[in-house]
Amino acid sequence: MISGWGLGVNTTEPIELALDLEETTPTISLSATQYTLLQHEHALQRMMPKAAEQGAGIVVGGPFNSGALLGGEHFDYAEIPEHIAQKIKALREVAARHGVSLKAAALQFSTAHPAITAVIPGSSRPERITEDLQVLKEEIPAAFWAELRQKQLNSALAPLPQH
Repeated sequence: MISGWGLGVNTTEPIELALDLEETTPTISLSATQYTLLQHEHALQRMMPKAAEQGAGIVVGGPFNSGALLGGEHFDYAEIPEHIAQKIKALREVAARHGVSLKAAALQFSTAHPAITAVIPGSSRPERITEDLQVLKEEIPAAFWAELRQKQLNSALAPLPQH
């Protein structure tokens, strides 16, 4: 007997469509790179509210957008477009002003929505797993999140981490 099912995809639309099914909807789905500090507006419009309303869990994959947020050369498995590079630069400037690591902000942001049940950071080495767990506990000042909102780098609809 199947007690649950879901999707693992790199866009929100397949999850949204599955959540609209009449007979049986997914219980948990993996959404890679679509609910991150860098990119979350589209997911907040339909996928996240539907998942929360139906109690369907969302697993965030790739919360660093293929490493783009941490100084990598890729965004969503491709070259970083200029508009995304500019947003990353702005995020880094705000983070530096507040003494916040973007890794901590990214992981904490991606876990703050009530529909999120897990995050897969994609750590490549065992020591990174320990680091990921530590940054989840890092104290991030409310002024950091407020400045992101003021500069429209973070949606006003997105739940923010609470410590």
